[in-house]
Amino acid sequence: MEKSIVPKNWKWYQFKKNEINRIKQIIENDNYSFNKKWLDQVGKNRTNCLRIEILDNEKKIVSGSLIYKQSVEEERDYKIFHFYVTNDQFITVDPELSSLKHINYELMLRQIDRTENAVDGFLIFLGELMNELLVEIDEFEEALKTLIWGVFKKNDTSILDKIYKRRHELLVWKNLLIPIKELKMGIEEVYLDEVSKGKIFTCTCKRIERAMTLLNEYEHEIDSIINLEEVISSHRGNEIMKTLTVITTVFTPIMALGSLWGMNFKHMPELEWKFGYLLSLILIVVSTLVLYGFLKIKDWTGDLLKGKKNGSFFK
Repeated sequence: MEKSIVPKNWKWYQFKKNEINRIKQIIENDNYSFNKKWLDQVGKNRTNCLRIEILDNEKKIVSGSLIYKQSVEEERDYKIFHFYVTNDQFITVDPELSSLKHINYELMLRQIDRTENAVDGFLIFLGELMNELLVEIDEFEEALKTLIWGVFKKNDTSILDKIYKRRHELLVWKNLLIPIKELKMGIEEVYLDEVSKGKIFTCTCKRIERAMTLLNEYEHEIDSIINLEEVISSHRGNEIMKTLTVITTVFTPIMALGSLWGMNFKHMPELEWKFGYLLSLILIVVSTLVLYGFLKIKDWTGDLLKGKKNGSFFK
């Protein structure tokens, strides 16, 4: 259902995507270029896009679609809205503001009502979307902090799974933010002299930059955690292989002598020895101890025999 908001010198039209004919009528009545591709995108309602137009009469148009909310678990669970912005009108299609928990709708309308043109109104709207994203990024920061200490306290496969889930979540946030950054650059491109020095544009840009900076820093943190996990896994794998090698080496005399005296040849002189059994046990024990002592002197056993300490990555 169409809804109109009329600030000082411009209009904001809010439509549903089934009102395409009415949207077309508004654009044509205001003598603007009719962008069929944009209306096709409204009908498909699928992905981000951005179109910049400068008409022969110097009229400037920024139109496109923007995914502003995305589930980190379901690919098709997302929210998208479509926009068409000129100096004196702002058209939005399907912005479900009720799904945004941290937007003060009444305050946003009062701010928009004080703007001089539709571009500033759109920038305030975009800034509120960024504010919603920043709040969710703060929640991500809390979860990341818990994960960092989880790696230290209990580092196992379940922690590794959580690390990569957070990595995926971060990619989803960046995937949301990149089209917003492109949109900011598009507005700056066509309205450079009019908005680039304004407070509203500066405020919105700072929010975008802040979100991008945070996500980049969190990405570095997660990459550091992943690198730490790789080092720990490599070390533990080496320790396991070293342990198996040492055990195999230490028990080599037992296996060799056991194999020798386990043979079934008819003539074996050891079978007639009165103290053969005792001598074989002594030989096995002595040879094992000698071999272990040699490994110990060479320090090839490392810290394999030391117990694992709590709160340690490697011990």
